[in-house]
Amino acid sequence: MTDAIALIAGNSTLLALWGALALQWLLPIPSQLHPLQIWRHLALSLASKVNKPNDAPQQKRLSGLLSWLLLWLTVLIVLICLYQLVWFDTAFHLLLLWVALDWRNIHRFSKQFVRAYSREDKRQCRALLGTKVNRHTDSLSLLGLGKASAETLLVGYGRLVAGVLFWYALAGGIGAILYRLAVELSRCWSPSRQQYRHFGQPATTALAVLDIVPLRLFALLLTVGHNAKVALRGLKQQGESWQLPGPGWLLAAAGHKLSLSLGGPAIYDQIKMERPKLGGRIAPAALHLSQIDRLANQRLWIWVAVHSLLLLMLQGAV
Repeated sequence: MTDAIALIAGNSTLLALWGALALQWLLPIPSQLHPLQIWRHLALSLASKVNKPNDAPQQKRLSGLLSWLLLWLTVLIVLICLYQLVWFDTAFHLLLLWVALDWRNIHRFSKQFVRAYSREDKRQCRALLGTKVNRHTDSLSLLGLGKASAETLLVGYGRLVAGVLFWYALAGGIGAILYRLAVELSRCWSPSRQQYRHFGQPATTALAVLDIVPLRLFALLLTVGHNAKVALRGLKQQGESWQLPGPGWLLAAAGHKLSLSLGGPAIYDQIKMERPKLGGRIAPAALHLSQIDRLANQRLWIWVAVHSLLLLMLQGAV
């Protein structure tokens, strides 16, 4: 027992992981005060200067790639330099992971949305969802709001928790925050918005590459348990039909596991975009959204436990 405690106490990466998780739940950073708001404003300001409406599509994509590299690599270099100066590795990694994670805020959004959705309060549902998605929510019906919320929860838990923890395990706090910054750039410059149709493609492609392993692993974890065979079969049939493979696996796995109808057409900038339909045939209701939230949180704690075990094993091997 003493040796086990000593092993845990001597693992700074594991201590930072659990410290950041504790801070997430005890002292969550409000969305409006989050340091990443500065990053979003910087990204939008840079795009407004280099994303010229009259440029050719190829030139826009090149500008998007160079802008992404400028922002992302600058932060990487700064963090590597700062890391050479810190006295306490644990505090450094803990702080970066705390900023990168968004577990508590997603869970809070889920609870608020489910309460409003159960009352059929479309105004409140639209206002809550409008802060999480790029698409216009003013014209969404209750059915559309339910499907959009289900998709938002699954992708949010996948990226802002599972993905962040995966890259933390591989590259510490620097890896976690750089992944989160890539997520934010992809959202700020989403090609679903006409002004970023070409400019935002490099950011979306970069995130898709970073997403492939963690989101697919998390999707497989979601399938475990009840309806596992149905979920795996649906994942095999539909996982690759989505434009982005990582989110596609998440939606297909959860949709088939819970028999929920996800995907389908969506309106961005007043333009209807055709998206494949994933999952089962049941339209998401408040009960189903609660099931998604419960399923995701249960699997995320397993995800945390597995990561902790791997970090302990790596420490022991070293």
